[in-house]
Amino acid sequence: MTVKIGVKLNTHGTPMKIIKYNNNNDIWVEFQDEHKYKKKVFVNNFKRGTVINPYDKIISGIGYLGEGKYKSCIGDKDDLVYVKWRNMIHRCYEPKNYHNVGYDHCSVCSEWQNYQNFAKWHEDNYYTIPNYTGRMDLDKDILHKSNKIYSPENCIFVPQEINLLFVNRRNYRGDLPIGVRKSGNRFIASCGYNHKVKKLGLYDTSEEAFLAFKTFKEQHIKNVADKYKQYIPEKLYKALYNWEVEITD
Repeated sequence: MTVKIGVKLNTHGTPMKIIKYNNNNDIWVEFQDEHKYKKKVFVNNFKRGTVINPYDKIISGIGYLGEGKYKSCIGDKDDLVYVKWRNMIHRCYEPKNYHNVGYDHCSVCSEWQNYQNFAKWHEDNYYTIPNYTGRMDLDKDILHKSNKIYSPENCIFVPQEINLLFVNRRNYRGDLPIGVRKSGNRFIASCGYNHKVKKLGLYDTSEEAFLAFKTFKEQHIKNVADKYKQYIPEKLYKALYNWEVEITD
């Protein structure tokens, strides 16, 4: 049987060309892009265009799998890492789906747009905490406040309890400073504490209420940092201990 050597687009629009035919279950294709990736495939998959090019930007038009040992198949041991990578890209390039203005104008560095690079960094930097049952979150702006770029230099894994310390709900609280709400002609300062809302006092101005919140919140962050000190990276501990709550947060 002979097969016409031609060029066909895969489902992501990348041209692929048959460069060698042995039989219907053994043909070699080369993708006609700058990477020239070659792959052994079935003839039917070539005809259907379902051959995957590891350089196709399949996640939000940005992320691609790349070539390497890290897999992305459901059921594979690396799949949870892949999900973290995919969700990171979705947060940056499809932020409306997350209903959180904190992801507006965020981006992923070019290095991490390649899944292989992110997975290697994950392997080198992920850590566990004995008897901790919560989630470990990928954070981009504790080490460098207000950072908007996911990258190896900016990111770190943190226990979810720490990550939740920095949720400010700006899109819900209106124009008042963080930790402040109005009560008649006065202002209440309050702060999340031990899964509850702790009231800190009633003040004549929003600035006074904010200062009460700032004092309590910064000390609370230090207390949580001390709780995890022996388990978390030193640079995370220092960032927590030096954290300053600002009225513009």
